Amino acid sequence: MELWRLPAPTVSRNGGQLDSDIWQFFKISLELTGHQSGSDNWPTEGQLDQLCRWTSGLFVYAAVMVKFINNSRQGAREQLNTLLQLQEIGGCGRKTLDLLYTLILQGAFGDSKPEHYNKVHSILGAIVLAVNPLSPATIATLLGFNTKDVLSSLLSVNPLLILQGVNHPVQLFHESFSDFITDPTRCTNQRFHISPPDHHLELLVGCLDFLNLVLKKNMCKLPDSVANSDVSDLKERAEKYINPALQYACMSWHIHLINTHTTPVHAPTITPTLRHFLGTKFLFWLEVLSVLGTVRNAVEALQAAVDWLEVC
Repeated sequence: MELWRLPAPTVSRNGGQLDSDIWQFFKISLELTGHQSGSDNWPTEGQLDQLCRWTSGLFVYAAVMVKFINNSRQGAREQLNTLLQLQEIGGCGRKTLDLLYTLILQGAFGDSKPEHYNKVHSILGAIVLAVNPLSPATIATLLGFNTKDVLSSLLSVNPLLILQGVNHPVQLFHESFSDFITDPTRCTNQRFHISPPDHHLELLVGCLDFLNLVLKKNMCKLPDSVANSDVSDLKERAEKYINPALQYACMSWHIHLINTHTTPVHAPTITPTLRHFLGTKFLFWLEVLSVLGTVRNAVEALQAAVDWLEVC
């Protein structure tokens, strides 16, 4: 991925060529943190030089570093010292970002119990692989988690995300994180690595289970024998009766099916759930797609289902 490189001129500081705009960004952002915590003369110019040199002129690196320093219970000073110690490992450019992402993930996963580790892993997989960004509430619904647990897990990786509330979609702070965590040659710690087929499978099962649970006839309580175009409050009914999780599951389950490995190993997990959905919820699903104005999705979805069932 081509990351945004600032077109600013460079200045010579302490014998090294450093990007002046990035240096000023570090200075303003971290001095504000220092003033808020009652720390004067922090960070030092030498520390700013080190941080700036480590970014290789890429603003996204600087932005993630500032989020890392400012969003921690450990305190900004300790976080900054941790970053500076990482420099001793060596590397710059993309390697710098990979080290930083790994450090943040280590803090999120820690030495947690397997159930916590699996939960964080699933939540990160949903954020990275969802067809469109999902809110914490929707992630909780589709994966069968408590919303508070999802929020807690997201806060542990806050430097990597843009969080705006329980019902607002979670955005990646930068797409480079998705590239990192799904690439086993970069995210070499298998505890953190997201395998796309595996997590597409998890999202697929979550979508189908939810649809099998909640879909029913006439979800939006429309009048009998009336075309959707004749229902004046159709949009309001859709917003009331089709929550974001149901909308996502109806429109996106087949995309996760397409991206799941079509192998007999996964058949026992998917095939019974898929057959139940097609056999008992098919018409109700079409009704929802009709209300949402996305019936065309059904063609691609059914083809994906047929392709899967023919193989498995």
